[in-house]
Amino acid sequence: MSQSVLVTGGAGYIGSHACKALAQAGYTPVTYDNLSRGHRHAVRWGPLVEGDVADRATVAAALKQHHASSVMHFAAFAYVGESGTDPALYYRNNVIGTLTLLEAMRETGVDRLVFSSTCATYGLPQTMPIGESTPQLPVNPYGETKLAIERALHWYGEAYGLRSVALRYFNASGCDRGGEIGEEHDPETHLIPLVLRAALGSMPPVSIFGTDYPTPDGTAIRDYIHVEDLARAHVRALDHLAQGGASAAVNLGTGRGYSVREIIAAAAKAVGHDVPYREAPRRAGDPAALVADPSLAASLLGWRAECSDLDTIIRTALAWEMRRHNTSGAARE
Repeated sequence: MSQSVLVTGGAGYIGSHACKALAQAGYTPVTYDNLSRGHRHAVRWGPLVEGDVADRATVAAALKQHHASSVMHFAAFAYVGESGTDPALYYRNNVIGTLTLLEAMRETGVDRLVFSSTCATYGLPQTMPIGESTPQLPVNPYGETKLAIERALHWYGEAYGLRSVALRYFNASGCDRGGEIGEEHDPETHLIPLVLRAALGSMPPVSIFGTDYPTPDGTAIRDYIHVEDLARAHVRALDHLAQGGASAAVNLGTGRGYSVREIIAAAAKAVGHDVPYREAPRRAGDPAALVADPSLAASLLGWRAECSDLDTIIRTALAWEMRRHNTSGAARE
């Protein structure tokens, strides 16, 4: 059986870390990316095929040329705010693009898929922690498009025999502990790099959106999971399918949440000085807390977070930001 895996979006943040984990596990990751939001320099562990998931012929040719036995699918737009202002973009890329990918897989006989989903499919859950049976009621187009694909995967399995694992991430964070790849979004919307950039003086004070949530310190709580743990979970999901495992949807988180103020305090400790911040009103649609119940990942995939303690997340993210910061010449004394 081929050990080649087509990794759509493999030049992006989570996709590139997954490629490294695949290579370490003995697979050959073939990155398929149009580089619109990914980075050529992040493709380091296998070949790159430049193409769009909406181009069925090019996807099918890549699957055939590299004898791929399975697909990891990361190629999606993931800015919640942008999805609200331009939902057409998200439906075209995240839904139509994915359905085109699935057709190319059917054409070439590739019947295993690990899908990058999200806790945004749960919307504003009323109970914590969040299990896989929590109602999925997304409150933005980004979450809606991911849920649409989860539902499509179910029916493609029923009708065509496709087996898939949808991995519902909580807050991806941190960077490669070896320092080879990291987080490079433009624009950057994730809290931890924004906090660190504010601390390093390369960006304005970070905004705390909402200080009146029903949480211990009034700020929103999230479950942060190190990107290396996420990548390792994708390999476990791939192994599950390769061993004949059934389709599933699985939460990826730690079961422990941190507030915005706790993140700022941890960053301040890491950099050795206070982090400048400003308080701002809540953003519409932001839940007070999102914390995973990761027990299914443990029982089904044999996976648990191993490097998602807050110190490791902040330390690896800071090392990457300092490298970018110094390289760009943006540092200020």
